[in-house]
Amino acid sequence: MRVELDPELESAYRHCRRLNAEHGKTFYLATTLLPPAKRPAIHALYGFARHADDLVDRPAPGLSPAAALQELRLELDEALAGGPAQHPTVLAVTDTVRRYGLDHRHLKAFLDSMASDLTVRRYPSFAELNEYMWGSASVIGLQLLPILGTEGGMADAEPYANDLGIAFQLTNFIRDVGEDYHRGRIYLPQESLQEHAVSEQTIESDVAAGRSSAPLKALIRAEVARARRFYARAEPGIALLSRDSRDCVRTAFTLYAEILDEVERADHDVLRRRATVSRAHRLRVGLGGYRAARNARRPIA
Repeated sequence: MRVELDPELESAYRHCRRLNAEHGKTFYLATTLLPPAKRPAIHALYGFARHADDLVDRPAPGLSPAAALQELRLELDEALAGGPAQHPTVLAVTDTVRRYGLDHRHLKAFLDSMASDLTVRRYPSFAELNEYMWGSASVIGLQLLPILGTEGGMADAEPYANDLGIAFQLTNFIRDVGEDYHRGRIYLPQESLQEHAVSEQTIESDVAAGRSSAPLKALIRAEVARARRFYARAEPGIALLSRDSRDCVRTAFTLYAEILDEVERADHDVLRRRATVSRAHRLRVGLGGYRAARNARRPIA
């Protein structure tokens, strides 16, 4: 059943939905498979995360990224305490937090992770990268769980949500090596670079040439294998979700994992072109998910 919202809040949710549709096409497609009542909250979480991420990489003129993030943090804290919210993503996400009883610490951990991007540019080990991904990815999955719903205890599904968040994040890191390097960041662990004889000079020259050298391809091959292990660990958790949410997550799971398929088809060269799943294929997978989701919403006889 649709909940009636005041016009300002309704507008804030529409703003978040537009951000999701424009910047997260795969994730947005998956959300269309959810019951309509669940979609706005998902869009709100995405919109807030996107807004925070944009402040780091594309801050408003005259404002440093650190200052912009601090302003956002203060506005969020005030809104969570019952005060006003100026930005639509803050208005929508605080409403979502109240409706679903989401843990405030997860939003704050995400902002901490975004702030670390301003000062931390390298990760010596996977363990240290994993600490970063707790805030940038794992908490997203944990926030989604109360909205998606679970068949059993929420705690049973949390480890799988954590692993799926990491799988998605690792996929981004693999696909975006060149883009991240242009921003001064290397997310793949330094210990992995050393293991495959990939120096920063290697990455710099490969990015300049627009193609991956043999050592970088070997590194990417190993990171793809690591990401696939997290997908494998996360997959059983889909069955723990509410019936009307499984097809949404299954579709996102399938399409994101297929980015790794595209990386493999390109012989692990992530610099010649950005690995993407075609729009036509996304729609085919989405159509299959839609049919399954429609059946899942039918009452069980």
